Amino acid sequence: MSVGIWTFSFDGKKIGEVRDAASEVEELGFDTLWFGEYLGREAFTQAGLLLAATARLNIATGIARFSHREPIAAAAAERTLGEAYPGRFTLGLGGHLPGAKPLEAMRGYLDGMDEAALSTSDSPRRRLLAALGPKMLALAAERADGAHPYFVPVEHTAHARRIMGPSAYLAVEQAVVLGSDREPARRHVSTYLEPAAHHRANLRRFGFTEKDYGSDRLVDALVAVGEDAIHDRVRAHLDAGADHVCLQVLTEDDRIPLAEWRRLSVVAGSVRNRDVTG
Repeated sequence: MSVGIWTFSFDGKKIGEVRDAASEVEELGFDTLWFGEYLGREAFTQAGLLLAATARLNIATGIARFSHREPIAAAAAERTLGEAYPGRFTLGLGGHLPGAKPLEAMRGYLDGMDEAALSTSDSPRRRLLAALGPKMLALAAERADGAHPYFVPVEHTAHARRIMGPSAYLAVEQAVVLGSDREPARRHVSTYLEPAAHHRANLRRFGFTEKDYGSDRLVDALVAVGEDAIHDRVRAHLDAGADHVCLQVLTEDDRIPLAEWRRLSVVAGSVRNRDVTG
């Protein structure tokens, strides 16, 4: 069982602050630190900086966007980090190409990565696909080491495990709010529902329709609000078949949420203690 941290908060921050935050995540006992690639640093470069700043922490891209680089560049960077930090780098890979069908685009990109003629060794690493639908989940099991679903209810975790089988690695992102204020959760859900048709389509698979948009039912399915709910949600994902749950703290600002991560370390510890004691 492993619990990690997922964050967009490194964008726009000085690299010294980012390094210090990674070091603290390691000291707090989390398994993996995930970061998104959006408007900040290039994903593989930042992963290298975070790996160098820590000694044991796994670093994962959530996700590196394949539209931002050629397959050979991604394959070379993946191998370089795998060689330098064996077993500590996870490549979460995904994205969209305008005008391309997502499944065909991802399959073609993986072909390009696997066929790249490189002199670097194929070192230990974990490659996961940003997968929601059944066909992408099947591709994640077939052509990668597993999947990294984002913005999903617990029912999706069980669904993904059934499709991918027992051996594929399943690392699920879970948004959380520490405290009782649902407003950050509502904003988060609204942010992804309005522009993202693939998220709306995924939620329909689990019985959510437009009538549910903005409802407590949908917000509570996607965001765990309060420490007890966070504990129960992590446990529910693990019981449904997840190998790893990475927690994204939602806050009112864009600071690196160190105080919240310290509180989450206690929640994660309580989940681990339950596993040990039964």
